[in-house]
Amino acid sequence: MVRSGGTRSNTRDMYSRPYRGHGMPSLSTYLTNFKIGDYVEIITNSAVQQGMPFKFYHGKTGRIFNISRGAVGVEVNKVVRDKKLAKRIHVRIEHVKKSRCTEELKNRVRSRDALRREAREKGEKLVLPKRQPASMTKPAIVVAGDNIELLEPVKYEFIC
Repeated sequence: MVRSGGTRSNTRDMYSRPYRGHGMPSLSTYLTNFKIGDYVEIITNSAVQQGMPFKFYHGKTGRIFNISRGAVGVEVNKVVRDKKLAKRIHVRIEHVKKSRCTEELKNRVRSRDALRREAREKGEKLVLPKRQPASMTKPAIVVAGDNIELLEPVKYEFIC
């Protein structure tokens, strides 16, 4: 018998609910405010079958481009051969949660603004530290020692 490849095939672990997380979603899922341009993670909730995204999009991060009453439009990048295509899908809000991918950037901006404000009050010029790429490891000299062995492959001998 041929193995079927339906829309929910190979999703046994992907769509399984966590321990003590079965049942319908809580009220906070429905009361979350989304704005256009927010980053969201598409995480399918198998308790709600309506408005469920295709299994490829499970775990992907995208940006909101449209908001309707019970769903949001999410733009996700999909790699097809050698191209990155921007796919636009509409997903119900039960299958979407706010992403924390921009949290570090927002914290850095807040701290820099606070430093700027303090410097402005004191009347001095501020040179802000910029992020630097990770530096290379320091060079080291390796001492080989006295007995150096040269390894060569064993010569092939044809046996009749």
